[in-house]
Amino acid sequence: MVKTNRFTLDNGLHVVHLEDKTSQTVTLNTVFDVGSKDEDPEHTGFAHLFEHLMFSGSVNVDDYDGVLQKAGAYNNAYTTQDLTNYYVVLPAVNAEVGFWVESDRMMSLAFNEKGLEVQREVVSEEFKERTSNKPYGDAYHYLFAMMYPAEHTYSWPTIGKEIKHIQDATMQDVKDFFFSHYAPNNAYLAVVGNISLDEVKRLVEKYYGDIPSRDVKKRKMVEIPEQTAERRKVVSGDVPNDKLYMVFRSPSRLDDDYYASDILSDVLSNGMSSRMYKRLVVEKKMFSSIDACIRGSLEDGAFYVIGVPNDGFTRDEVENAIWYELEMLKKESVESLELEKVVNKYEATQILSDLSEAAKAERLGYYEMIDAPDLVNTDFDNYAKVTPAELRDTAKKIFRHENCCLLWYMKNDSDRG
Repeated sequence: MVKTNRFTLDNGLHVVHLEDKTSQTVTLNTVFDVGSKDEDPEHTGFAHLFEHLMFSGSVNVDDYDGVLQKAGAYNNAYTTQDLTNYYVVLPAVNAEVGFWVESDRMMSLAFNEKGLEVQREVVSEEFKERTSNKPYGDAYHYLFAMMYPAEHTYSWPTIGKEIKHIQDATMQDVKDFFFSHYAPNNAYLAVVGNISLDEVKRLVEKYYGDIPSRDVKKRKMVEIPEQTAERRKVVSGDVPNDKLYMVFRSPSRLDDDYYASDILSDVLSNGMSSRMYKRLVVEKKMFSSIDACIRGSLEDGAFYVIGVPNDGFTRDEVENAIWYELEMLKKESVESLELEKVVNKYEATQILSDLSEAAKAERLGYYEMIDAPDLVNTDFDNYAKVTPAELRDTAKKIFRHENCCLLWYMKNDSDRG
């Protein structure tokens, strides 16, 4: 049983603490409740741009990375549709440095034109690297646009809809976004490592206590209409092989069926003994690779089946082979031994993850943000409780033709019929 300490400052900052007296380090993980779903359709990619801008200097710390390097720390960040996450790991003796620099950039960034220009260029190059200059790089632009109405903020990837939105970002745009979303009352701080609760309270109050709460922009999510027919698209490009993407709307992270959907993805493709790998890669030699995975976002989930078929098979044959595997999950219960094997893998993965202080802090921060702090102790149990009958029922809900968005990404000279 993991026992955490939780408290909230008067300015709204939520703090969760887990002490580990055996550790030599302290990790500060800050989750801001802002992601690409909070962007304007004409200013996409801003959440990710801010992930970069947060390293360009704040009011009193002009060289964020330099200060942390001198303290023997390392750090990183990432952006999703739902959140932006920052973490820093420091030697325990230098923990106070982390509280100082993290609170300073929560207070306000430096907001200088040079920093913005540099990060605009960095993010623009990343956009090119991840989309136009990478095989299949724009596949998720197509898929998200197929899955969601244009006005829904899940209808574009976190990198943004188009590079122009980042290149045209003005200083006023940047300031508006920061002060609308980056605030203590929109943030969740997890502190894990060799540091006492009293010391955490002292440092949090010292460095974060005077940051004013802000009027956080209210989130307006567009309702996602029910899909009533299969959606299909075929595109071609300079790619090495034909590739098939099948995406189904599935349970969100907080839905009861989330755990069953995650298990189904591993039954299909996790490891060489998984169903699709054994039958479609090894036995039929229809695919060179095939994978199933989920995206458990907070507003809506997605179940992906992505495969690279070998030559000699038509598109219909490839699609039918996958549908056969999906239909089997709807018709027949997963055997207890097969389910147990997958659940055991989850347990092993969680045990390994908990060896990482940073990973533990990240999970605690996320659970606080979604208002489910008890998941630190119950998340794995929720996997272990899933029954074969629940798997079959969840498969029936997800794997329907009218719930499928199908994208063929063909190589330019493909002759696949």
